Amino acid sequence: MTAYEDILHLPHHVSARHAQMPIADRAAQFAPFAALTGYGDVIRETRRMTERRIELDEYEQAALNEALCEALRAGADGPEWEITYFQPDAKKSGGAYVMAVGRVRRLDEETGTLCLIDGTKLSLSEITKVQQL
Repeated sequence: MTAYEDILHLPHHVSARHAQMPIADRAAQFAPFAALTGYGDVIRETRRMTERRIELDEYEQAALNEALCEALRAGADGPEWEITYFQPDAKKSGGAYVMAVGRVRRLDEETGTLCLIDGTKLSLSEITKVQQL
């Protein structure tokens, strides 16, 4: 007689009180343990690159002001404009340069924003380039 031969052919015990665990849940018992929860997110955020804000010189600022005046004169019935502006990052220093395309509705002098037909509002201090399409 070999070891365990006396119990080898006995029927498998099934609990009357507890349901059997599904196979997917059984496999989850052996999944890797993440001791540093959120560490991967922190590393990805640190690795994410942002751009520095470009300061325009007086000639670039004059050209930008002229293009903005032209866009405002054309108004909502005028041509579309491609407006490049700096969008500061909410989590770290720097940000990204974004382009908006549309027709200019008006300039809100009270808030210092340029309003486009589609409802987009751009801060004048963040605009770096205005170009007619």
